[in-house]
Parts: sequence; C-alpha cells; structure tokens
Amino acid sequence: MKILVMSDTHGDSHVIDKVREFYPEIDVLIHCGDSELSFSHEALEGIKKVRGNCDREKAFPEEEFFTVNNVNIFVTHGHLFNVKSSILSLSYRAKELGAQIVCFGHSHILGAEVIDDILFLNPGSLLKPRGRKEKSFAVVELNTTFFKVEFLTDDNQSIATHTFHRS
Repeated sequence: MKILVMSDTHGDSHVIDKVREFYPEIDVLIHCGDSELSFSHEALEGIKKVRGNCDREKAFPEEEFFTVNNVNIFVTHGHLFNVKSSILSLSYRAKELGAQIVCFGHSHILGAEVIDDILFLNPGSLLKPRGRKEKSFAVVELNTTFFKVEFLTDDNQSIATHTFHRS
C-alpha cells in the first residue's frame, strides 16, 4: 500500500498534476492544505484534502481521519495546532483519535519522526520550501512491519528515505 502526501502548493495546480503523474497507481492521495484552489478543482479530484490557513473555501474540512489497511490516518494542515512551535498539541489530538500516521503541513519544512508509536509526517512544500532548496512531497509505503517514507523533489528525485518499524 502506498500513500502520496503533499502540502502547501499555494495555487499551483500544475505541480499537483505533475506529481500525480509520477504515481498513477498510488493507493491514497493526501493534500495537507494550502492548495489555494477551490474544493472541487479537478487537480484535487480524488484527493483526501484539508483546509489550510490560506484556503478560503469552507468546503474544506479542518481535519480528515480515515483508515487504510488497518492503519488510522489523521490529516490536518497544522496551523490550528501551532506546529511551527511544537507538535505537542498535534500529538494530543492524534492520540485522541487513535491515529497511527499524522500528515500535516504549514511549516513548509519536510520531516518524519515516530513519537509514541505515531508517525508524524510533513511532506514540505511543492511551491515554497523552507530549510532546504528542494520543493518536496512524500510517498509512504505501508507494510505490516514498517512505514517507509521517501521524500522526493517536484522532479521525482529522491531526497531521503526513512524506515520506521511498527510496534
């Protein structure tokens, strides 16, 4: 099972389409907010999506929570949880929901770490990255024993890969 996670595309529907073309057989697509597109924009069709602080349309939910292959996934933009300061509030919400994977954006800084058996994943930004020059997204491979996270550039070049063993 593979999940493609992107965030903070800020009005660039072409980069969303481009990234989707790299993975036509992906199982789940996630956008962590600040698409700055309409909720019904064709570039966002079939994508689990949430509202970021720059998204004006109220049709976007603040949070998405769903289960894939017995893995509970929580998606939010992150601004309502002050993720630029700490992920503590986000961690509390993830635990309330029983999430095993948390996908969020807002900071434009890519990263992945496991805290209390929960994978926290920020795919970075496909428009305005911070902390590095590469625009980025992530592909997560789910397996019964591990989560493998690969960060890629907008040209589908690998930046880094991390494997986290599931308990």
